[in-house]
Amino acid sequence: MAREFSRTQRIADQMQRDLAQLIQLEVKDPRIGMVTISYVKVAKDLGFADVYITVFPLGEQTQEDAIKCSLEVLRNAAGFLRHELSHKIQLRVMPQLRFHFDKSVERGRHIHSLIEKASREIREKNDSEED
Repeated sequence: MAREFSRTQRIADQMQRDLAQLIQLEVKDPRIGMVTISYVKVAKDLGFADVYITVFPLGEQTQEDAIKCSLEVLRNAAGFLRHELSHKIQLRVMPQLRFHFDKSVERGRHIHSLIEKASREIREKNDSEED
């Protein structure tokens, strides 16, 4: 049996696809890094849509600078993006866009590095005991 998705989930999925296209093609600000939309969560009343992004820094930018600049650009462009979305998605009310940095990817990298470090230490300990 196929899993049923709620209306807000279908709207969130469509918003994620359309926003990714709009950001790539329409937002021309040079301060924005390579932005990926990882998740969109739409409120049940369609009042707000929380858009979670990840950012890959370009050029000489640090990760923190890239995140800060990209969020600033996207928050300033939220009205434009919302307007463009309203042409693509037919809703009575288009949700207000709120952009957030998705920390789960960074948290996953950190946990992965801890696991790698622990397994490397175990291997080294086993190798030294064998000698």
